[in-house]
Amino acid sequence: MPGIGLMKRRLETEKQAVALAISGVIKQYNVDQNNIKILETQYDADVGDWYVALGFADKHTVVRMDSIHATILEIKEV
Repeated sequence: MPGIGLMKRRLETEKQAVALAISGVIKQYNVDQNNIKILETQYDADVGDWYVALGFADKHTVVRMDSIHATILEIKEV
């Protein structure tokens, strides 16, 4: 089995990270996909996490995801 450094990351692109973030927000807040706006995306190369800021209705959320495991670590309302 290859070491972590040799494994292919599953969230390789911003597009993949945004899709996962939107999916998580839809599940948690039961909001329609057409009402969600992408506010900002950022990748932290030191940790390997994606951060995607989304807005919908009167709420703003930041979704933090692990790029290696392609999982949502946290959805925080700001």
